[in-house]
Amino acid sequence: MSMFCYQCEQTAKGTGCTVQGVCGKDERTAVLQDLLIYATKGIARYAHRARKLGATDPEVNAFTVEALFATITNVDFDPERLKALLDRAAAVRDKARRLYDEAAKRAGEPVEALTGPAGWQAAADIDGLVEQGRPVGILARHEQWGDDVADLHDLILFGLKGAAAYADHAHVLGYDDDAIYAEFHRLLDLLAQEKQEAGNLLGEALNTGKLNLKVTELLDKANTTTYGHPEPTKVRVTPVKGKAILISGHDLRDLELLLKQTEGKGINIYTHGEMLPCHGYPKLKAYQHLAGHFGTAWQNQQKEFPQFPGAILMTTNCIQRPQKSYAERIFTTGLVAWPGVGHIGPDKDFSPVIAAALAAPGFDEDGEEKHITVGFGHNAVMSVAPKVIELVKAGKIRHFFLIGGCDGSKPDRNYYTEFAQKVPKDAVILTLACGKFKFNRLELAEDGRPWRFGDIEGIPRLLDIGQCNDSYSAIKIASALAEAFGTDVNGLPLSFILSWYEQKAVAVLLTLLSLGIRNIRLGPSLPAFLTPNLVNILVEKFGIAPITTPDEDLKAILG
Repeated sequence: MSMFCYQCEQTAKGTGCTVQGVCGKDERTAVLQDLLIYATKGIARYAHRARKLGATDPEVNAFTVEALFATITNVDFDPERLKALLDRAAAVRDKARRLYDEAAKRAGEPVEALTGPAGWQAAADIDGLVEQGRPVGILARHEQWGDDVADLHDLILFGLKGAAAYADHAHVLGYDDDAIYAEFHRLLDLLAQEKQEAGNLLGEALNTGKLNLKVTELLDKANTTTYGHPEPTKVRVTPVKGKAILISGHDLRDLELLLKQTEGKGINIYTHGEMLPCHGYPKLKAYQHLAGHFGTAWQNQQKEFPQFPGAILMTTNCIQRPQKSYAERIFTTGLVAWPGVGHIGPDKDFSPVIAAALAAPGFDEDGEEKHITVGFGHNAVMSVAPKVIELVKAGKIRHFFLIGGCDGSKPDRNYYTEFAQKVPKDAVILTLACGKFKFNRLELAEDGRPWRFGDIEGIPRLLDIGQCNDSYSAIKIASALAEAFGTDVNGLPLSFILSWYEQKAVAVLLTLLSLGIRNIRLGPSLPAFLTPNLVNILVEKFGIAPITTPDEDLKAILG
């Protein structure tokens, strides 16, 4: 077996992909990603020691999170681009080593001789890099340390990958915090060590959650300072006649640059997937040609993209193998890559995307006008907090359910649709990330009449907090409500019903656990990288429970 990957929820047979990833990555791509993680640990070993001596470098910092982000599920499928990242990793590692050597000399400290990933030298070609990557993957860790320790290592590593995605989003908007990079380097240095102990790693997993909280707080500041606080906004989900570009992923800056470059060109811009919440930001929705939202969650793109009569731009993770029907009009940018797909470089010149949109037919007529509402970030929700508190005290809001996380293609994810349908009318649903697409367009039936989720005396029963990137907003809302009621989050009439798919969800889960939040219901299955021993620890310490059925879970929560 030369490939093994179990970092996503849909990993083969619930244990691990060994021939080809369920995501679509082949063995070479998987092994190159393993090697990139190994190389990044080497960078961190030097950067961690240099920082303790007062020396840091912006390129070393930024590349660390870029490299981690590139290995997240559904980001980079292109061996050529991974080779370029590995070549750059070797150069950045050398820079970090010089940084450490010079800092040690200035301080009169002996220079520590570092081996393992710190001494890695990049092979000259992809075949050579693949051979280097085979001995440094997941299975090697299991052979070296055993299942419990190796799985705890990977729990931390996958959490770091998720936090790195959020840190990269903040970085591209010009927001950095050296304390955040310091913790990335400390934890990666820890993971690079030959000897590991389960007890130590469990505590460091919670520290990874604390790191992610700081990262998402920084990202919240970056997004809201740059584009304004999200505000409740109706978003059209049916097409408008004319030429069109669809933008998917998560990156707000890419959307802004695309809007600027298409202004006045007669092209309408539509969001897809997790770009939906972008419509709530004042500085983004000010563009009149931000026409609406098309489609649903990432896993449906191979059905939805053929129906979109324009160009498509993928900005972050979520790309799937492009189908022939749209292969010539889909583009990637940033860290996203697929072999043979046109890529927009760091200059962010979207001219090829614009040309493809103008060459495509576009929508030939307006669709029937329909809308959904987004924009319930922490600023918007807390502006009506007194009303919410009044309704809770009056017994008119009985419970809050945070039904959030990742969407995916497994049939058992319909649990989240059914759960949302069965939430009682005196309860409010908070949602974020692409899991919302399981229910955010539902029309529920009451006495034979269709109705949407409706409201409770003006407070909407469905509050879309935003992207998975906006988990800080959910935490801030919960913390503020807990303070208002003189309790902690566990004392609120609030339940977490989470779905996970990839590593950003792992980071968010670790953050919730680091805050002491208990009784989270998690599904549709528990991570393959948690042994029964580790699952038992999480159940005993935090009350984590796998989802069962909506009826059983609602009964357990509400009595």
